[in-house]
Amino acid sequence: MSMFEAESSMPCQVIPFPLTRRVTKVRDVAAKIMDKATDRQAEAYRNQVADGLFRHLAKIGVPEDEQDEQVGAFFTAVELELSRLFDLQDANGETSAY
Repeated sequence: MSMFEAESSMPCQVIPFPLTRRVTKVRDVAAKIMDKATDRQAEAYRNQVADGLFRHLAKIGVPEDEQDEQVGAFFTAVELELSRLFDLQDANGETSAY
């Protein structure tokens, strides 16, 4: 084998735009969740977003296990953004309707 040949038993997959790096989408989803009147509405919206993300990842050929990782990481980023928004709200003296 020459130095230009690579030996690989596992295919490599590059995800050009990981879901956690889609900052605008993360912030938008967090803001919309925060604006929901009830936890039930927020959960329904989360499910709707997750379904869309899974469909998109499947369409571009991302394996199911990687889809789970990507969507889970995305919602972790959304939760962090929600925490930041609640902290800002508290710092500004605003009260939540919850």
